[in-house]
Amino acid sequence: MNGGLEIRRATEKDLAEVVLLERETSTSPHWAWAEYAGMQRAGHGGGVRRCLFVAADGRNLHGFAVGKALGHGADTQAELESVVVRAEDRREGIGSALCRAVMDWSRREGAHEITLEVRAGSAGAIRLYGGLGFVAVGRRSGYYHDPQEDAVIMHCFLAGSNAHIVHHMNGQAELF
Repeated sequence: MNGGLEIRRATEKDLAEVVLLERETSTSPHWAWAEYAGMQRAGHGGGVRRCLFVAADGRNLHGFAVGKALGHGADTQAELESVVVRAEDRREGIGSALCRAVMDWSRREGAHEITLEVRAGSAGAIRLYGGLGFVAVGRRSGYYHDPQEDAVIMHCFLAGSNAHIVHHMNGQAELF
């Protein structure tokens, strides 16, 4: 993948491409434009906080991820709600970088652990999450629709805390 690709917080200019990619990806959650706009504008301090990260190269959006934090201090609970990468860009490290960005954001929000749900038949996604330290802790029968499928619940403990960073695909990071 292009070394100019970076993982960063979404801007208002990214929203149209985020929604288009989401609509093109049948297995992603389908949220309203207003929800994505709220994630993009989200600040700190509220009871429920959300983040929207994108993988972009300056011209094109290659993927995005959504995270949620609920609560304050040691009681903060985090969830990796969605990770979407263009089909032609998969297996390039973009999904992993997006997940790490949400995990870092979750740490900064005060979370010590993070959960997610993934389609039971998504072996590639389950391997990706496992490589990031997530482990399967449960199952929700019939959780997904179109097609009907169980969800595997995965959990990861978050160690340490990180500064606000932008991840670059070449492995470098910078403060933002």
